[in-house]
Amino acid sequence: MDPMHDVLAEISEIMGSSLELRRVFDGVMRVLAARLGIERGRLVILDDVTGRLRIEAAHGLTPDEQRRGVYAVGEGITGNVFETGKARVIPDVREEPSYLDRTGELRGRAEPYSFICLPITSNNQTVGVLSVDKLFTDQESLEGDLHVLTVVAAMISQTVRINWMAYREKAELAKELAELRKQLGERYQFSNIIGTSPAMMDVFQTVHQIAHTRATVLLMGETGTGKEMIAKAIHYNSDRKDQPFIRVNCGALSGQLLESELFGHVKGAFTGAIRDKIGRFEAANGGTLFLDEIVTLDTSLQVKLLRVLQEREFERVGDYRTFSSDVRIIAASNLDLEEEVKAKRFRDDLYYRLNVVAIRLPPLRERRSDIPALIDHFLDKYNQENGRTLHKISRDLLNLLSRYPWPGNVRELENAIERAVVLSRGEHFTEDLLPLSIRMVAEQSPSTGRPASSEDLALELVNEVMDSTSASEAGQIWNQATGRLERILIEEALRRCDGVKIKAADYLGINRNTLNKKFKELGLVSGNGQDEP
Repeated sequence: MDPMHDVLAEISEIMGSSLELRRVFDGVMRVLAARLGIERGRLVILDDVTGRLRIEAAHGLTPDEQRRGVYAVGEGITGNVFETGKARVIPDVREEPSYLDRTGELRGRAEPYSFICLPITSNNQTVGVLSVDKLFTDQESLEGDLHVLTVVAAMISQTVRINWMAYREKAELAKELAELRKQLGERYQFSNIIGTSPAMMDVFQTVHQIAHTRATVLLMGETGTGKEMIAKAIHYNSDRKDQPFIRVNCGALSGQLLESELFGHVKGAFTGAIRDKIGRFEAANGGTLFLDEIVTLDTSLQVKLLRVLQEREFERVGDYRTFSSDVRIIAASNLDLEEEVKAKRFRDDLYYRLNVVAIRLPPLRERRSDIPALIDHFLDKYNQENGRTLHKISRDLLNLLSRYPWPGNVRELENAIERAVVLSRGEHFTEDLLPLSIRMVAEQSPSTGRPASSEDLALELVNEVMDSTSASEAGQIWNQATGRLERILIEEALRRCDGVKIKAADYLGINRNTLNKKFKELGLVSGNGQDEP
């Protein structure tokens, strides 16, 4: 059998074993070294970022020599082969002026070394250069080597192209990620957070003071006050801004699932653990971990979190190894943790560890002067997203919105404005675009001038249903009225329970299956989809 056939068969087997370029090239060069006496080899590709050729993989070169192998397109033999797409064979590099010896590997050698340089092409496009050198023996041997290397270059071209495309995609993703981080940093600059009330100015001042520190932060405030937004503002204005910001809703998971989410697990640690998984502490290494609704942690997890805060060490579920992670913890709670400590529901030592810097976010009813600016901001945002032009709002309607207590805070206001924009058909913001629940609570009883009673609100709901029901639908008034009331009850329960259906069912005092049934009947959308009963 032809010896060259054996060489190509070995190389073909190596090519089929992996798509990892450096591993493939190393295997190929070992075969060529053993069969052809090749001493050194280089795989050169174009760096899209610098626009220069660089050695991607090498055989027989030191790391320093490989780092020096950088060429402009058209420069030297390597650059010329890439530019022209034509192979070159140099019997003795000592007699070739265009041989640069950029890597310095042949410097000072007295023996005659031959240099063979070939283009690697794919789809009629040069994607790289393959070059080798060996001691010169005779011209006939060089011609045989060129023949074999031409076939090898063709065989390796697909692997080079795949890796070249992956490199370009990786570079593009890195560019997009950098741009996204820049946008996030700009978005969460203090100047872009809406609020000029004294209460919010106090928050901004504290955030500005502690952003660049390593201090653990505890954010306290009612649901919808913007705790996650402030957590991101701290992160993106800190030295960790280029590292991950990861949020964990501690109230959405329980027990072992939350422990696995935080610390990770190993295969077989529990039923369903089919592979190793890193936790959020590892994923957030170097960055910030935002623990939302931390008050819901059970006692065992409170102990483990305390250890991480004290020692920055933890174990994955089912693992004996200890891992460390450099993360900044920002915790949030919509309940008063000090009261939870007094009630023995939250560990006092963990509370003191978290309470290094405590920031209380005011509810919207305590910063009513910010409501007009928030309305303008949300109108601009959702007009742009939905191609609407809703912006003309009367003073009476603005007063109505300012009078409403906003139990759901800024989040409820944002949802109300988004709804109004989506339902609008022109420029004028009219009262009928607001959710009924807001109109009913905010309006004053016209006959007494006092806040509307529960009977007033119920009567308004009944009248609205009856007035909007046609004669042909008269027999459906009961179903429509009770359906509307059920919808309002469920939506309000979800709002108060942060969109968690299990909590909402318990809050309403109904069976979880009943709540799921009502969701289907009323066409409701789940709050966060994390806990289907």
